[in-house]
Amino acid sequence: MGIEGSDAHARHTLREGEHRFCSISWDTPLGGPWTLAEADARITRTAHYWREWLAAGSYPDHPWRAYLQRSALVLKGLTYAPTGAMVAALTTSLPETPGGERNWDYRYCWMRDASFTLWGLHALGLDWEANDFMEYLADLQRNKDGSLQIMYGIGGERNLRETTLRQLKGYEGARPVRKGNGAYAQRQNDVYGAVLDSVYLHTKRHDHIPDRLWPVLADQVEGARRVWRKPDQGIWEARGAPQHYVSSKLMCWVALDRGARLAELRGEADLAKRWQGCADEVRDDILAHGVDGRGVFVQHYDTVALDASTLLVPLVRFLPPEDQRVRATVLAIADELNDHGLILRYRVDQTDDGLHGEEGTFLICSFWLVSALSEIGEADRARELCEQLLAHASPLHLYAEELDARSGRHLGNFPQAFTHLALINAVTHVIEGGF
Repeated sequence: MGIEGSDAHARHTLREGEHRFCSISWDTPLGGPWTLAEADARITRTAHYWREWLAAGSYPDHPWRAYLQRSALVLKGLTYAPTGAMVAALTTSLPETPGGERNWDYRYCWMRDASFTLWGLHALGLDWEANDFMEYLADLQRNKDGSLQIMYGIGGERNLRETTLRQLKGYEGARPVRKGNGAYAQRQNDVYGAVLDSVYLHTKRHDHIPDRLWPVLADQVEGARRVWRKPDQGIWEARGAPQHYVSSKLMCWVALDRGARLAELRGEADLAKRWQGCADEVRDDILAHGVDGRGVFVQHYDTVALDASTLLVPLVRFLPPEDQRVRATVLAIADELNDHGLILRYRVDQTDDGLHGEEGTFLICSFWLVSALSEIGEADRARELCEQLLAHASPLHLYAEELDARSGRHLGNFPQAFTHLALINAVTHVIEGGF
């Protein structure tokens, strides 16, 4: 290898039966293998580790099994082993709109994303990462009121100040290139529910709540009880004015409902009663103010615009799938947020998200729709949409955050945990539905 300026170059023509390896390192001293035998041994050891880890899961005997396995590997690969943190994506500033400003740094642990990730891992019987994340959760430094930030660094860092690296340009010249993410200081009331739901699922599998985790959970439930009436930035981290987002109220209900169930498991009947009473109050408020005249859940209380996050209504068991409001919402989103068969998170011309420009269809929303269609008995539509989505996978069965439905081009940071965990849920729904 030769160094030419800032580049390293090498050329070699392989002959039949010949073996060569290349090892590049930035450590001092060099940490790579020095011989072909050592390089082969490291590759073999790496492959053995991943195959052994994957074999611990439970996957259906189905043609879509490979998609589930790849998504499991992605979620494992996005887990930082020393702390148990789960990052949203491995990249920063890959553009959601080519030439646009929607370029974000996703190399952090969002409480929401990590908690939803546990849904996917639990569904496949992969529990070790969930245990590690619970320890990470218990160790996090919290706000003065006991609440968690919406996101942290992989080592538990709290200050994720967003800056622009003006000297750099990103993929295909994309600007700005960002480091850090200003959303860490936002109010996003849904974070309470995401954390409580993941712990509740974990507890159901293990019938145990770690004692040192309970004070953290109790503070999150109390946080949801305090803030559920307040507007926030919502699940999509809108940079416009705070609103009374339905999905945020919904996840506050989840926090209170799951908190009450966990308190009951611990034998704290008075606490369970208080939290369940507040959960019922949140439910009544959502049903009174978050549903339009046609019986469809809206984005927030002061609009009739749709938002794909309301697909969570049946998925978190807020209402049963046979409820007419659930059916009306799922079908309205399927028809009115549709772009060439895939689903937008919302219409940008109907939503003040503080940004300009278009964006692609959100893959997590499309996979949520698959699950929601399955829930309401639309099995054929769910299967057809799932087939369409799986056809858009990269050659390695990987997904970004968004997709240009016209061209099939992936947009945004890559690979995206949110997308892959929703894939697991969607594919599992369709397979369990008899396909």
